[in-house]
Amino acid sequence: MSDTAKTPGNDDSIRAGARQAFKNHLEYLSSGRIPEWVDLFTEDGVLEFPYAPKGYPSRVAGKDELLEYMSNFPKHFRVEFTDLHFHETVDASLVIAEFKSDGVALATNKPYLQTYISVVETEDGKITRYVDFWNPLAAAEALGSTEDVLAAFNKE
Repeated sequence: MSDTAKTPGNDDSIRAGARQAFKNHLEYLSSGRIPEWVDLFTEDGVLEFPYAPKGYPSRVAGKDELLEYMSNFPKHFRVEFTDLHFHETVDASLVIAEFKSDGVALATNKPYLQTYISVVETEDGKITRYVDFWNPLAAAEALGSTEDVLAAFNKE
């Protein structure tokens, strides 16, 4: 048990840092700033995809894997994230957010419209675990197929 007493002000500061990390995640991803996006995570940070299609990673861990995994995203998608809504949590370091993407798959010029729910655990303003509830079918429709989704997130 910690000797540090939890105070409303302390929780407010923790919550603000966690939410800012999430907002930075959206900004860096939409602007293709992938190295900065990776730096939002702790060294052993984890990105999980509960609805990953067959052949798609369900878990990416550590900064090296995160960089490798996400480096091709800006080559395949142009997105703007909209309608961000944070849900209140008891744990100030936990972020639960709903948001949408309004974008385009660059290879097909088809719309990439996605609705997300994200559950994000943070520590000292860094992401330790990000659970990404997204619809892989929306990405497949925008890119052309599930195989194209897999290719978009693999090294070229």
